[in-house]
Amino acid sequence: MRFSANLGFLWADRPLPDAIRAAKAAGFDAVECHWPYDTPAEDVRATLDTTGLPMLGLNTRRGDVAGGENGLAALPGREDEARAAIEESIAYASVVNAGAIHVMCGFGHRDAAHVTFVDNLRFACAATDKMILIEPLNRHDAPGYFLSTTDQARAIIDEVAAPNLKLMFDCYHVGRNEGDVTTRLGALRDIIGHIQFASVPDRGAPDHGELDYAHIFAALADWPAPLGAEYKPGGDTDATLGWMARFRG
Repeated sequence: MRFSANLGFLWADRPLPDAIRAAKAAGFDAVECHWPYDTPAEDVRATLDTTGLPMLGLNTRRGDVAGGENGLAALPGREDEARAAIEESIAYASVVNAGAIHVMCGFGHRDAAHVTFVDNLRFACAATDKMILIEPLNRHDAPGYFLSTTDQARAIIDEVAAPNLKLMFDCYHVGRNEGDVTTRLGALRDIIGHIQFASVPDRGAPDHGELDYAHIFAALADWPAPLGAEYKPGGDTDATLGWMARFRG
């Protein structure tokens, strides 16, 4: 198995270049992040070049975080902001050579949010040949988030019908919201672009909780890319990494 460190959670107390170096020292095969925009992209690229780690992906901005926003792409009337965030993420990803961009939809409901999200995804997919990802978030952590199930994600991917639009399958979110994680991985494999993981229900390291990651990772033995460790360490990240040696065998 190969693993990617999600630096939105792992070594989050360090500047992004230092976190990349920590991931390299810990033995990760790649990195990914949430919102790297406060760090100059050239600094990130230089650190990636030095460590040899690829940056798998990053997220579009959430909007007014202090006001409770968690994405813009499904908010009717906010299309200009959503598309500016998409363009910003493409530009940053191009400098750091990130392979994917997660377009965050935000809180919304009903037909207007759906139409807005689809239109903004079509804009994103046409604006770049990088992979565009959408990710269902579970109703416990993100109540009211527009995209909440893998069935909804598949329907949107089918409707947009762009070859570079894929599903970000987060085992934690799917486990909390839908369950039956291994079966869903198999059923959705044709549209999955990236896979993330954390324990359920506490979103900690994958060495405890309701999900048996030995079983899940065995089902992903032929997955061609690193799997994203997007868990909350609850303290010193290095102290939580015993799972890597176990699952790598």
